[in-house]
Amino acid sequence: PIQISAEQILREAHERQETHTLDPITKIHDAEEYQSHLQTRRKHFEDNIRYRREHIGNWVKYARFEEDNKEFERARSVFERALEVEHRSSELWLRYAEFE
Repeated sequence: PIQISAEQILREAHERQETHTLDPITKIHDAEEYQSHLQTRRKHFEDNIRYRREHIGNWVKYARFEEDNKEFERARSVFERALEVEHRSSELWLRYAEFE
C-alpha cells in the first residue's frame, strides 16, 4: 500500500483550491481597445497554462473567460486542449458538460 502523509494531502488540497479574486474593473471605450484587452488576457491565461499545465483550475478559468466574452468556439477549444493534458479529471469533464 502507498502511504501519503498528512502534509502531502494538505499541500495537494491547497494547490487544487481555486482562489476567487475579483479582477479590477476595466472600462473599455471602443472595439479596438476591447480586442486589445482580450489579447492581453488571453496571453496571461496561456502563460499560466505553460507554467502549470497540469493545474485544471487554470484551464477552467480560461474557458470561462472565453465563455463570458461569448467566444464559444474558443472556450470549447480550451476545454478540448485541457482534456488532451488531463483526460481523467472528473472536474474538467463536469465543467465541459456544464458549458455545453
